[in-house]
Amino acid sequence: MKRVRLIIGGRVQGVGFRYFVKQNALKYDVKGFVKNTPGGNVEVDAEGEMANLDRFLEKCRQGPPQSEVDSFQIHDVPVYGYTRFRIRHCEDY
Repeated sequence: MKRVRLIIGGRVQGVGFRYFVKQNALKYDVKGFVKNTPGGNVEVDAEGEMANLDRFLEKCRQGPPQSEVDSFQIHDVPVYGYTRFRIRHCEDY
């Protein structure tokens, strides 16, 4: 089990990026959350088995067709034990 926090920049808000991330999290059995940040980036907090997490991260690097990922920062963080993956909204900042 591994957990990472991502900060993804570029054209990543208003293009369905969070829903794309959630769909892939469900596909690869990754738990955690995704949210837009006030600065225009997308933050992803994700944990899962290493092979599944690697596949998930590759999808996040690509993004949905309408997006354009310009920056992709990965930070290792301690495992939390999420039980699901969810989209956090503005009120969750």
